[in-house]
Amino acid sequence: MQGIQNVGDRKHVLVLGGNFAGLGAAQKIHDYAGDKVEITVIDRKAYLDYIPNIPLEIFEGRDPSMTMHMDLVDALKADGIAFRQAEVEAIDVKAQTVSVRPNERPGAPVHRIGYDYLVIALGARLALDDIEGFAEYGHTVTDAFHANRFIDYMKHGYKGGPIAVGSARFQQGLRGKPDWLPTALAACEGPPVELALSLGHWLSERGKGGPGNITLFTPAEMIAEDAGEKVVEQLLAAASEMGFHYMNKVADIKRLTAEGIEFADGRSLETEVNLVLPNWKPHAFLKGLPISDEVGFIITDLSMRNPDYPNVFACGDAAAITVPKLGAIGHQETEIVGRQIAKDMGTMPAEKADAPWQPEVVCIGDMGGGKAFYIHSNSWFGFGGDMQILKMGRTAYAQKVLYKEAFFRNGGRIPNWSLPLAEWASEKLPF
Repeated sequence: MQGIQNVGDRKHVLVLGGNFAGLGAAQKIHDYAGDKVEITVIDRKAYLDYIPNIPLEIFEGRDPSMTMHMDLVDALKADGIAFRQAEVEAIDVKAQTVSVRPNERPGAPVHRIGYDYLVIALGARLALDDIEGFAEYGHTVTDAFHANRFIDYMKHGYKGGPIAVGSARFQQGLRGKPDWLPTALAACEGPPVELALSLGHWLSERGKGGPGNITLFTPAEMIAEDAGEKVVEQLLAAASEMGFHYMNKVADIKRLTAEGIEFADGRSLETEVNLVLPNWKPHAFLKGLPISDEVGFIITDLSMRNPDYPNVFACGDAAAITVPKLGAIGHQETEIVGRQIAKDMGTMPAEKADAPWQPEVVCIGDMGGGKAFYIHSNSWFGFGGDMQILKMGRTAYAQKVLYKEAFFRNGGRIPNWSLPLAEWASEKLPF
């Protein structure tokens, strides 16, 4: 089936993925290009999974499968954007078609949908099944299923033993990588830092131990290196004072066993609980495409366009230049995608659409007890940035909770002024 393509005098924009980057891109394209385009979003599920707040939910006694899912169809319908539930199976950039398999009920055939513009916002595959022993001896909080499994164990099975929290090695593609983009050894290390801090508080509150039970580890020279050396030194000093342990340069997770965790550098830890974040891999069908790097992430320039196929965009975790794999960077990229397509449609002047983008790290992580850390930094990227801001306290926690509430209440739409206001409040107001 050849899908909607060039509907009348409108161009068909096909957005693959409906989580933060896909929804945000579709909304920005609608805002800036208006009735010049027809937009279709395809995702394997009909809801947005609000992943950043899953740890906070379980530690505060809520089930993220009930509180972190936002209806995607209604959010898109508000802007007249079509939604189709299906698994994406292949992309043919020469024929300008995408092969999808409807997945509401088993047994559907593959259909092909055409496009004028393609936006790849499929996120990444979290390679938990690449970690030897994870199914038997590992835990994570990357989705509601695993988060509930973890917190159930901590409530009912935990014996008070040692806990390891950290990341597997990230395999970043290098083909087409710009010089300004660093090579990361972990996909995103805000989550393990958040998990360690909030879990330490949770243990203390329940008389099950505390920060001294937890070792935070990283494959890199320095955990959360994208936050900047100054910020990380402050974080590690605070964590050390609380009693956390720390291991760096472990290279990778070799295996998980009944006795603990083994690292690729030869070291190991005896543990009761291994709380890990996996390697982030592109979806398998993206590897080998003319728009992809050697591992399967989509190559783009700073306008989020593929250099060889300028009608193909990528944003969020599927994009090769999204390093670290961070929601704030994905949000910045959706703005660019919307402006670029609007420029092509003649609804935005080039001088506005082509405004230079320099990625910034913005991260808010729960610490437990109604407190959070706030990080805003641009020093890791090769643009000469010198901003490294770290704040800890109740203001950041309020920002984290209120942002989610506003996001859900407004169908994923956060006004452009809200992020600068949030940054101002987090950086200028007392904590």
